[in-house]
Amino acid sequence: MASEGIEVRWTDVGDRYVMEEMRGNGYALGGEQSGHIVMPAYATTGDGVLTGLHLMATIAQSGKSLADLAAVLHQLPQVLINVPVKDRKAGAAAPTVQAAVALAENELGETGRVLLRPSGTEHLVLVMGEAATEEQARAIAERVADEVRSASPA
Repeated sequence: MASEGIEVRWTDVGDRYVMEEMRGNGYALGGEQSGHIVMPAYATTGDGVLTGLHLMATIAQSGKSLADLAAVLHQLPQVLINVPVKDRKAGAAAPTVQAAVALAENELGETGRVLLRPSGTEHLVLVMGEAATEEQARAIAERVADEVRSASPA
């Protein structure tokens, strides 16, 4: 995104938090990894039909194929680990877990990321590692998941 001059802002998971960030800064487009695309000029939540219509309009206006438009995207491998815990908030907030996340983020730099969040509905902490290779993503996610397991055993 940076190479295209696009600023990326991170929020907590949920359309609500994306909208708060967008409204607070006047952004026109936002989204989540789940695929939700939020366009506040048209709706306050992700809407697949609306997104599809805008995508088709872009294809028609540009005269390019979807493959050509998507060619600028570079996806990185991701590994998601759902860690069963007794206390999901304590498991995610533990100092040892936060230190493992900071170490992983430092190791990855701009080449990947770590997402750690307590499930909103289950006794789980979700750990996602994203990196240049699946092996690195898995290693990062496993390291952080191990710290979560130690901090709040199931």
